[in-house]
Amino acid sequence: MIWRSLIFSSLVFSAAAATVTGRVELKDSRDPSVRSKANYSGVVVSLTPIPAEKLPVLPPAHATIRQKGKEFLPHILAITSGTMVDFPNDDPIFHNAFSNYDGQIFDLSLYPPGTTRSVRFTRPGVVRIFCNIHAAMSAVIVVLKTPYFAVSKRDGSFAIAGVPPGEYELHVFHERATDASLHALDKRVVVEHSDLELPAISISETVYLPAPHTNKYGQPYPRTTDENQVYPGVRN
Repeated sequence: MIWRSLIFSSLVFSAAAATVTGRVELKDSRDPSVRSKANYSGVVVSLTPIPAEKLPVLPPAHATIRQKGKEFLPHILAITSGTMVDFPNDDPIFHNAFSNYDGQIFDLSLYPPGTTRSVRFTRPGVVRIFCNIHAAMSAVIVVLKTPYFAVSKRDGSFAIAGVPPGEYELHVFHERATDASLHALDKRVVVEHSDLELPAISISETVYLPAPHTNKYGQPYPRTTDENQVYPGVRN
């Protein structure tokens, strides 16, 4: 299936970039924020040029994931490969961000409040991030080859700006969907000289089963942690 934008007769042939918009919907979810609040945020939609040689050369980029209130903020971050990501500790407690799953492996070790550490992500893929102290903390970084991407808002809407005319492969990432269901959503998209609105993208969470993760040593988190302690200014 190919989705095409409309060409108006008055349009002069040019390389003007377009904005590709659309909306995602999450189906069959067990997540409370989806079921009761219709929160469809955090879905990454990307467009990869065909052929891939059309990818532009990008300058180094910078992004941030904060650790605050025993959470990683934002929970979902999409970046291009080569981006440096800062992990500032805005809590009054120590944190230890790490990833030992598929994607780029790293361990920032323990570091105190008010400090930051950084990682440059050079390998495209999905990086799942945790804290070695607080088992409930998690985040996902989606590292892309393409600069043409967006993360859906709460209402499911997204907008990918600055897309040059051409053919693209559309890909979708959602942390609570299987690889098979996401691959089934891959589409070829043709962007021409006007903005393009895509049909709604429906993502099923039917067969998603959350699995507990281990600490950075591959061991279960201890039953007794500081998860229930109260820290000034920190939401538990």
